[in-house]
Amino acid sequence: MEALIQTKGLLSLPSNPKSKSLFNRPQQGLRQRFNLSNSLKPKSPNGFSLNLNTFTKFNAFVTITPQNCRTFHVCKASAAALPGGDDVESPKFMGVEVLTLKKIVPLGLMFFCILFNYTILRDTKDVLVVTAQGSSAEIIPFLKTWVNLPMAIGFMLLYTKLSNVLSKKALFYTVILPFIAFFGAFGFVFYPLSGYFHPTALADRLLEFLGPRFLGPLAILRIWSFCLFYVMAELWGSVVVSVLFWGFANQITTVDEAKKFYPLFGLGANVALIFSGRTVKYFSNMRKHLGPGVDGWAISLKYMMSIVVLMGFAICGLYWWVNTYVPLPTRSKKKKEKPNMTTMESLKFLASSPYIRDLATLVVAYGISINLVEVTWKSKLKAQFPSPNEYSSFMGDFSTATGITTFTMMLLSQWIFNKYGWGVAAKITPTVLLLTGIGFFSLILFGDPLGPGLMKFGITPLLAAVYVGAMQNIFSKSAKYSLFDPCKEMAYIPLDEDTKVKGKAAIDVVCNPLGKSGGALIQQFMILTFGSLANSTPYLGGILLMIVLAWLGAAKSLDTQFTALRREEEIEKEMERSAVKIPVVSSNEDENKSLDSSPETSFPRES
Repeated sequence: MEALIQTKGLLSLPSNPKSKSLFNRPQQGLRQRFNLSNSLKPKSPNGFSLNLNTFTKFNAFVTITPQNCRTFHVCKASAAALPGGDDVESPKFMGVEVLTLKKIVPLGLMFFCILFNYTILRDTKDVLVVTAQGSSAEIIPFLKTWVNLPMAIGFMLLYTKLSNVLSKKALFYTVILPFIAFFGAFGFVFYPLSGYFHPTALADRLLEFLGPRFLGPLAILRIWSFCLFYVMAELWGSVVVSVLFWGFANQITTVDEAKKFYPLFGLGANVALIFSGRTVKYFSNMRKHLGPGVDGWAISLKYMMSIVVLMGFAICGLYWWVNTYVPLPTRSKKKKEKPNMTTMESLKFLASSPYIRDLATLVVAYGISINLVEVTWKSKLKAQFPSPNEYSSFMGDFSTATGITTFTMMLLSQWIFNKYGWGVAAKITPTVLLLTGIGFFSLILFGDPLGPGLMKFGITPLLAAVYVGAMQNIFSKSAKYSLFDPCKEMAYIPLDEDTKVKGKAAIDVVCNPLGKSGGALIQQFMILTFGSLANSTPYLGGILLMIVLAWLGAAKSLDTQFTALRREEEIEKEMERSAVKIPVVSSNEDENKSLDSSPETSFPRES
């Protein structure tokens, strides 16, 4: 690597015989050949000085390498930043730098393990709380609004505090290890002993006193350990996937690497979805072959929670290996270092940023939109498959189909990013959700007139709504994993470290459940106003339309800001790599004045 120095005034040159020829080699940066042999006079045993009396005006470009720059006091800073005279090409494997592969492969394996666990936890949590004795599907909106959201906010506050006092590695282990311990304890302690510490008698008395309309809230008290599992499973998706994994990925990758490989992280992850879906289905069917009196669900939980624990330790091992053996990329320092802030100061700082607000809008809009459709779909699914075995088995097939579809979308996502850019990729997910949502709600609203036609194919309107809703969820989730999540995480990279760390905690941990809870609140309000979820379906469709339009507007605004930050970052990198102009003060003040008063001119390169 060479530094291009624009010399103006007195210049000290090395005594190396090749130094004179530096001025006569245009291919190394000289814009015009000069015969400077008569202009060079000895200055010291180690160098020459340029006699400016020979030239009334002098403005030339000289190439300086680290080797011949030792006697140039003015270019020591530039030379110190250069690793060597010539660029050394990094070793590559299949066209990819080995250093990049040492980062990308472990990240892909981490994502595989994280989403394998998340699929098992996601499919298990609904079965636990919906099929438990004394509970029903009505518990889910109350859980999301009054339990999940407060715990998510509490975690964000704690995480913000810990991020100010712990290192990144200590913060990672401090957050993930309690999750691993809880899920292991639930399978082997909490669930087998749940009959001893669940206040069933108290819940029965309260239900008799308050009436059946309080079945949902009282079910939270009745099966509190199952509800805790539900919340921890939800937080696994928000905390481990969004904050820990993507935060770590953003830390060790560059924007160019992210654009190329972030969509591909999901390839291995969605293989995990396929296998974890098969795992859930296997254990769901295994319960049917056990003898009478055996709690098959307890046995299934022990197996699945054991897998979750093993995958959790694998995640920790991969994280340790990358931090130990992979050098982290250097980031250009931002002009202003942010001091440690209190929690309220952090929230005010994040709220004052249009960039963070647009990111928050994307996350909240997705949570509300998918929840409006998904909860309605789950009500139909519960009506079609009331048995826990059938419900869980169908969810296993659903997860496998989601993995296959998302895998295909991942293969297309890199082409979309390369051809159309971040802005188009960010708008695909809301567009897909809007179109498939319209189809799902239309089938529910106009299912009865379509009944005779559907019966010709051997399916009822209810089963058709279940399948169409499943397709809607599959395509929406595949678009989220392959395009929405990479777009969201790429948007964090150009930010400074303070905004990145605290912004991710606020957006991913709070805004994620806020979107889900917002959707649940909307549904609760609609049910209380119109009497049932079915009666409120047309209004839910209208709300979905408005939210998706706001989502698209935020994506457009964020695209403009992201492009500007990327351009700024590219300019900073280009300034580091390209020529640096350094003025050299002449010993003759009059000549300096003459040079400064004259416009700078550059000489054309001779071919």
